[in-house]
This record gives sequence, structure tokens and C-alpha cells, in this order.
Amino acid sequence: MKKNYLYITFFSLLFSLSALAQDGKQSSSAIKNQEQQFDNLNVYPNPVGNGRVYITSKTTEPKDVEIFDVLGKRVMQLTISTKELNVSSLSPGVYIIKIKEGEQRATRKLIIK
Repeated sequence: MKKNYLYITFFSLLFSLSALAQDGKQSSSAIKNQEQQFDNLNVYPNPVGNGRVYITSKTTEPKDVEIFDVLGKRVMQLTISTKELNVSSLSPGVYIIKIKEGEQRATRKLIIK
């Protein structure tokens, strides 16, 4: 009897962990799909050499921009209504730029020379 109880408990736990893993994969793919729907997002030039980066998309809505260093520290946060972003205050290196326009979001790698 105890042996059957252990088997049932083991398989129940295994099934629960499998279901949790599937939920994590689905939410991860939902985030990727949401980012892919950003209409014609362009971030250029990359790498940035002149201290200015241009962010364009299909619409002209204001964009909320956050820039993070490789350690995850936010080094810049602002909203832009034009396509030009001045990044001359940032040191050369690799950064992550997160852009939000309405309900659309995108994350890109940004290199500053």
C-alpha cells in the first residue's frame, strides 16, 4: 500500500512539474510574439559612433526608451517624440535598449563605440 502511495505521489509531482514547464514556455513565446509585432522598428546606426541613435517605426507615436548596461542597471530613461536619441553621455560599451510605443514593446542590443 505504501509503495502504491509513493508511486502515485511521484507521478503526480512529475505531472505538475511538467505542466509548470509548459506554462513557462507558453508565456515566454507570448512575450516574443508581442515583441515581433512591433511595426517596422529600426534602431540605427548600430554600433553608434557619433553619439546619436535613430529609432523609427511605422507610426509617429512617442516612444518610451530605457537603456540598461550589461549589469542590468538602468542608465537612461526618457520618452522621445522625434526619431533622434542622444546617447553621447554613455560610455563606450554594450547596452540593452527597451522601446515601448503604445502596447508594443521591443528589446535590442545597442553598441556604443
